[in-house]
Amino acid sequence: MRASSPEAPRQSAFSLGVLAALVLALATPLAHAQWKWRDKTGQINASDRPPPLDVPEKDILARPTPVPEFRRVFPAAPASAASAAEPLRPPSGDRELEARRRAAEQEQAGKAKAEEERLATQRAENCRRARGHLTAMESGQRIARVNDKGEREVLDDRARADEMRQARDVIAADCR
Repeated sequence: MRASSPEAPRQSAFSLGVLAALVLALATPLAHAQWKWRDKTGQINASDRPPPLDVPEKDILARPTPVPEFRRVFPAAPASAASAAEPLRPPSGDRELEARRRAAEQEQAGKAKAEEERLATQRAENCRRARGHLTAMESGQRIARVNDKGEREVLDDRARADEMRQARDVIAADCR
């Protein structure tokens, strides 16, 4: 019988390790380092994330391949005059989806209308208050208010003019 050399197990383990590394390297996904760009210093960078926003378009060297979008293609309608007047209808499975989409659009429109009504009501209230405040300022009566320290102070002519200018600005903005 032939005696094996003491290095045979080491070579076998090394070969097995190299083989395992090769298999793992081939099994890794190709999604790593999809982006390549040159930074301000001229160094080339690679990443699976897009480059920073300050990198100019000309310095982006590679981008990930776009993912194809799969869209449903409807068959072409016959060219007869009767079918020209009738709109294309999606298959029955899409009717439910279309109904949901319309319901969502109507709900969005309802929310937008309610928000617009709320803003209109708020503008009308601001207009009413500003007109009342302007009328009080123009009346010439002494007007006092409480300052930040909690002290009562009477408005002088300059403060009264500032208040009237602010009230006119609100009236110009909200009373349409």
